[in-house]
Amino acid sequence: MSMDEMLAMLKEVYEERMPFDRLLGVRVVELGLEGVRVRLDMREELVGNFVRNILHGGVISALLDLTGGLMASVELLKHLEGASVAELGARLARIGTIDMRVDYLRPGQGEYFVATGAVLRKGSKVAVVRTELCNDREVLIAAGTGTYLVG
Repeated sequence: MSMDEMLAMLKEVYEERMPFDRLLGVRVVELGLEGVRVRLDMREELVGNFVRNILHGGVISALLDLTGGLMASVELLKHLEGASVAELGARLARIGTIDMRVDYLRPGQGEYFVATGAVLRKGSKVAVVRTELCNDREVLIAAGTGTYLVG
């Protein structure tokens, strides 16, 4: 399987096959070997403070976590080019969050939000990913660091 095919498969998994991601309304808007961009449109069901109309903190952390997991998956794919679909599925199914820290920097106000991720380090067993969440005005709302099992 080529890298383009693997990335397309990964996008489908995160947008269509993960029920929680579908519930949130996650859309992968950029998926490449150097980084990812995940978009979430604001809607009433995601509000955590109805007086201020801001994004729920749990939604923020979930978005940063799934973005980190997606980036860790991309990093893993770099080492699996040419692998069978069965092998890819088995390896991707083992990816999981070990630890995550979120810094909430500003209220989650905006029409939509974009999370980005970049790998800080990947070893044989774990990857450490830095994530950021910005609103539609490119204001940094939250930042996170996650450790993901990849081996």
